[in-house]
Amino acid sequence: MDKFTIVGGKALEGEVTISGAKNAALPIILGTMLTSEPVVLHNVPDLRDVQTCFKLLTMMGKSYERLSDNSYRITGKVTSNVATYELVKTMRASILALGPLTAYLGSAEVSLPGGCAIGARPVDLHVKGLKELGALFELSDGYIRSSTPDGKLHGGTILMDKVSVTGTENLMMAAALAEGTSVIENAAREPEIVDLAIFLRAMGAQVSGEGSDRIVIEGVPSLHGCEHSIVADRIETGTYLVAAMASHGQVTCLHALPQTLEPVIAKLRQANALIEISDDRIYLDMRGRDIKPVDIITAPHPGFPTDMQAQFMVLNAVASGSSSVTETIFENRFMHVPELIRMGAHLSINGNTVYCEGVPHLQGAQVMATDLRASASLVIAGLVAEGTTVVDRIYHMDRGYEHIERKIRALGGTIERISG
Repeated sequence: MDKFTIVGGKALEGEVTISGAKNAALPIILGTMLTSEPVVLHNVPDLRDVQTCFKLLTMMGKSYERLSDNSYRITGKVTSNVATYELVKTMRASILALGPLTAYLGSAEVSLPGGCAIGARPVDLHVKGLKELGALFELSDGYIRSSTPDGKLHGGTILMDKVSVTGTENLMMAAALAEGTSVIENAAREPEIVDLAIFLRAMGAQVSGEGSDRIVIEGVPSLHGCEHSIVADRIETGTYLVAAMASHGQVTCLHALPQTLEPVIAKLRQANALIEISDDRIYLDMRGRDIKPVDIITAPHPGFPTDMQAQFMVLNAVASGSSSVTETIFENRFMHVPELIRMGAHLSINGNTVYCEGVPHLQGAQVMATDLRASASLVIAGLVAEGTTVVDRIYHMDRGYEHIERKIRALGGTIERISG
């Protein structure tokens, strides 16, 4: 099992090119199941979850060709409606196959998903929404089986009981081929939702309202091929900004999308970072500046993203003063806290809040990653700690950060991958 060995104490300085967003790429790749015509995707990040999605497509009967490092052509027609446990178990986002398969073939068999352990993430919202579009369901042998009485879905109004990004995405894709008009109320508003809507429109879907809590989809009989570029990864951007800040360095994030990161940028400035923004780049300078503690409360977009909570906890751990981090999205997303405590952080958990008392220095230690964003927080902690840190189980990291050790080394950090 691969590990990272990190020697801390160096300020990160330089430029880093931001990759395409994992959370946008996965639904869009699976959304290509909605057409039999060729689709060309650009700015696709080289990640384990992305490769799992491509394997899932081939399992369904489609083919793909890598045109360049980050561009792919996807061709062929979906001929199978079964997403097996062997593939689905490694990636929670594979539940996103349920909507497109049900819409395109009229039925689907999707294994209950796996992935990193940060909460139950129930599939009830997906199933309930698809039922409103006329799908029938049964759950047996660990599989969700959907069917449609007449082989197609029909438009309907769906009120999401809870804001769900993947739930909204699944329903958007399913409704694109449903007969009639579908309305998703209490829809997620994330930039990745907006990118999916842009992609679906490029294929001929009639989608409006993305970015608000009410999305309207007029179903069409079929979708065609298209060309689309994946939106920049706001979480990767935020992670490098925090890493440079925690190490008292300076960084320019290239090919970024600042407007998708406004709550994070606001908190970085509150923590005393100097930040300059242009159309597609963000510059942060923390040289000679003290880190001020900031209170964080995660919330659905446009609130503070849960995927940046762990990284900011490292920032607070080395800030001058007290702060708190409250998690409102997932019920089990503090598993990085005991690992940070091993490195000398003064943190305590009370319910869904972590109280932080800043310390002058963290100490290198052997730690274990428990999920994707926890991995990022431990890497940042290792970069600012005194001595050597070994981060185990970094396969989580490979699910969401493209070539992170390469990018960190280019910024002057000392990090090596050890294969084991």
